Amino acid sequence: MAVSKSGQIIIKGISGSPGICIGKAYIVDLEGVNITKRYPISEILVPKEIDRFKQAVAKAKNDHAKVIDSLDEDLGENLNILETHMVLFKDKLLYGKTIDTISREKINAEWALRKVSRKVQTKFKQIDDIYLQARVNDIVQVTDKIMFCLVGAQDIKISDINKRVILVAHDLSPADAIQIQLERIKGFVTDRGGKDSHTSIIAKSLRIPSVLGLGHASVSVENDDFLIVDGSSGTLIINPDEDTLFKYEERMAKFEEYRAGLERESHLPAVTKDGVSLNLMANIELVEEVVAAKDYGATGIGLFRTEFLYLDLKRFPTEDELLCKYKELVEFMSPQSVTIRTLDINGDKVNPYLTATKEANPALGLRAVRFCLENENVFITQLKAILRAAAFGNIKLLIPMISCVEEIIQVKQVIQKAILELENEDKIFNRDIPLGIMIEVPSAVMIAEHLSEHVDFFSIGTNDLIQYSMAIDRQNSHVDHLYQALNPAVLKLIKMTCDAAKKKGIDLAMCGEMAGDPINIPVLVGMGLTEFSMNSISIPAVKRMIRDLDTKKARKAVKKIMTLNCVRDISDFILEEFKGILPFGEAEE
Repeated sequence: MAVSKSGQIIIKGISGSPGICIGKAYIVDLEGVNITKRYPISEILVPKEIDRFKQAVAKAKNDHAKVIDSLDEDLGENLNILETHMVLFKDKLLYGKTIDTISREKINAEWALRKVSRKVQTKFKQIDDIYLQARVNDIVQVTDKIMFCLVGAQDIKISDINKRVILVAHDLSPADAIQIQLERIKGFVTDRGGKDSHTSIIAKSLRIPSVLGLGHASVSVENDDFLIVDGSSGTLIINPDEDTLFKYEERMAKFEEYRAGLERESHLPAVTKDGVSLNLMANIELVEEVVAAKDYGATGIGLFRTEFLYLDLKRFPTEDELLCKYKELVEFMSPQSVTIRTLDINGDKVNPYLTATKEANPALGLRAVRFCLENENVFITQLKAILRAAAFGNIKLLIPMISCVEEIIQVKQVIQKAILELENEDKIFNRDIPLGIMIEVPSAVMIAEHLSEHVDFFSIGTNDLIQYSMAIDRQNSHVDHLYQALNPAVLKLIKMTCDAAKKKGIDLAMCGEMAGDPINIPVLVGMGLTEFSMNSISIPAVKRMIRDLDTKKARKAVKKIMTLNCVRDISDFILEEFKGILPFGEAEE
């Protein structure tokens, strides 16, 4: 937090959704649900306490259902997010464990719920996947909704607000955010949340500026304080001075002009100024997201994360259950391709129905392909479903976290077992689907040429590649400043992978977050990458960058960039060299 001489307060958070809004603050109060008292329950009153908890869950679930029923069916992805919360109300990890805790420890429902919720949050935070870690917010928000009903607090009624204001809250659930009336609410800021949270996804779909993860900003703001919310940079300014206000009014007008331009050009192809055609695809984790992917101009699905199909159940899904989802996806996208990544989870942290040894460092343990090879039956079930779905559309198979040649050889042996089983079962399937691996471990980069002899394509997963090459925990605030996509070491690893793929003549894509940031595009295109997969919302801005880019200039820039030895020098060079075509906000940083 920074306080200037004029009295304005600047707080940095996380960009929830881009854009700028200026207006008065409207505080959304949680009425003390975060203050939980513990008290014992006598043996004879335990059934009554359990019943009180069940009634609170039923009321919270009913209120949530009313929100869903009030929405239009064409809201697609947003409706699916709300339905995910609907499942969590009766999830075994939250609902069942809370009842067990009340019964076993003979304590009040509020304390039991909070205790169980914190344990579940801890489990999810230990998963080495930023998208699954972001689901912690869902657990917290569902817990709060139940807690409202337990303590008799008045829930947030966003839809009742009839002023043109900026919402300020400790947290907003997706159900809260979806009630926002665009003609009244200019934007919102919260203490909790992150860029991959479901609340952020909804804010982006509503196209209102938001800043999340501000810590304790809600206690620094009073009702009717004048605010500037810069969702593009993740900045909240409280009671700005005249110069700051004038500056941001100009920036707000420029952003609206920029966004209007993106919309006008969304249907245009991703072709550079000198005629090089690039392929922009979408990363998704839910089948329902394909509608948004198409709307934003995706030319296929470059990464379908399959983990949520496993997390939604209290058991491993069956082959037919997986087939149903995969088939629905590929038929919708046909004839465009869908790249399905096999299960990328750490079993003992995510799946409570799996007996596994607790690991001290799960990020370096039995996860992703290692987990699948250790649990071959689970792997074969998924492979069979993917091969069967491939009979209905254009599927590519992607294996995560390959670190040595032995692993990919073993994977191919398991694929053959799956094929043999399908043949014996006389099922319709397609055995001839491209096989690829994620390049996300430094060792895979070092032996990329050897690995290329066993696969059809590489997909660079920059999220993990940066983490493992820099030896940092992305969720550790003490070292997260080292998580830099433009670090010279990271760029050298990417260049090595590009060179190996080109030498061996195999396809190459990038599916990490790095691909969705326009400032990185000149470097990546200059290295020879032509296929990118990103969050759907990022496609229009990246496409604009590509259409203004000259690949010859990009290749020349890369030669200079590879001689620079620190992130600041590299980013400054890109900002100067490509300042005329960088999207709104980048060139002004």
